[in-house]
Amino acid sequence: MRALELPCPEAPAPKPLAEVIPLFPAGLPAELPAAPRPSHRRHLLPGCALTAAGLALLPWLLFLATVWREAAVWIGLDALEALALITTGVLTLRRDTRRVPAAAATAALLVLDAWFDAMTAAPGADLVRALITAGALELPLAAVCTALAVRTPR
Repeated sequence: MRALELPCPEAPAPKPLAEVIPLFPAGLPAELPAAPRPSHRRHLLPGCALTAAGLALLPWLLFLATVWREAAVWIGLDALEALALITTGVLTLRRDTRRVPAAAATAALLVLDAWFDAMTAAPGADLVRALITAGALELPLAAVCTALAVRTPR
């Protein structure tokens, strides 16, 4: 038996799904120079500053604990501040999103400490020292922590 051979017409070419439209006219480069990337080092300065401030509180805590034993409340508050500053600093350095609640809590502790230092200070040199400490250290650090807490993490 002989097989039946049927003529096979050539298959038509498939239609293109879409037309390619060039984005750049002829003569222009196909690639534009890349826009400068934002600095990924913005977290270094606040992270290092907060960590250093927290570590700097540790000798102060040791001094308070050995010399001024009646100040258990201040020692506890300053220990919480040191822990919060170090935690916020490390989380900021690691670009961890958990820095937001840590920074908010740290800012609250710093403002609270500045308030209580000023309100409980005796008039005169003690009050001046409390106001200088608040204006030069605690409130600026609280402002940095507030900025870290408000800024949207990426």
